[in-house]
Amino acid sequence: MKVLLIKDVYKLGRAGDVKRVADGYGRNFLMPQGLAVLATPGALRQVETIRTKATARRAALNNEMGSVAEVLGKLTIGFASKAGETGKLYGSITSQMIAEEIERRTGIKVERRQVEVQPIRVLGEHSAHVRLTVDLTPVVKVLVYREGETPAALVEKPVAAPAAEPAAE
Repeated sequence: MKVLLIKDVYKLGRAGDVKRVADGYGRNFLMPQGLAVLATPGALRQVETIRTKATARRAALNNEMGSVAEVLGKLTIGFASKAGETGKLYGSITSQMIAEEIERRTGIKVERRQVEVQPIRVLGEHSAHVRLTVDLTPVVKVLVYREGETPAALVEKPVAAPAAEPAAE
């Protein structure tokens, strides 16, 4: 079935695009959620208005989320975990754990579905992409280290820089 996207759909397309999708996906998900309509000749005449509205909405959202993306881009979080001699973890670090740690450190609420990372199962430095909008995906650095050790790169730094205080001389 051919559908006209009304809103941006992750991993499918942007608003105003005409896409061919499976019948069930279009009928059971895209249309009831208000993300798409059937690509009829009448709907295709509205493509330009849909695109201009979506561009304005996307620009406003990117403006709003820009400061959040900046904070998350500078963030480094660490996890102490039990690991074997080869560096393989007993368990794993999941996107849910990363989302909770981001909220604890910054106060920014991030859902686990927004964190794009495979479960981390080895010690070391990894990167997790946080999908805020279609265009904004900051990368958060994730350090996984053995329990009892503290890597030098993971010193608790304030994420949001406080206002400059005058130096006492």
